[in-house]
Amino acid sequence: MSVYHTLKALQIELPPVSTPAAAYLPFVQSGQLVFLSGHIAKQNGQPWVGQLGLSMNTAEGQAAARAVAIDLLGTLHAACVAAGTDLDGVKRIVKVLSLVNCNNSYTEQHLVTNGCSQLLGQVFGPQVGAHARSAFGVAQLPLGACVEIELIAELG
Repeated sequence: MSVYHTLKALQIELPPVSTPAAAYLPFVQSGQLVFLSGHIAKQNGQPWVGQLGLSMNTAEGQAAARAVAIDLLGTLHAACVAAGTDLDGVKRIVKVLSLVNCNNSYTEQHLVTNGCSQLLGQVFGPQVGAHARSAFGVAQLPLGACVEIELIAELG
């Protein structure tokens, strides 16, 4: 099944690429790899502010990570188009790196990150969507966002 059919079945519309807030690019391609810059969680178009273990629970963090995954898919789509293909041309999601804004006693960063990883698996299937991953707890993120995630993908 096409990635686009899966997105439609999941009732997901790809957002446009966000304009960078500083001196960086939303994505860079090197060879067959596409590196997506970190995307912060957004809710209703605004930074999804919060700190896991203080003002947010793990389920809310997972929802935020899923929202980030949708934004990453929008940027990945733009990167694919720039490379002359589309999301069906993604050969592999290689790596996800997740930063979770949390207090110093919070230990469920890996569960928060599952919100992103599980959606990527649903959209691309286990052969393409399964990926290496790192999940870190951090003291703060830009604009007070609760989660920031970056992604590396391989194009076919």
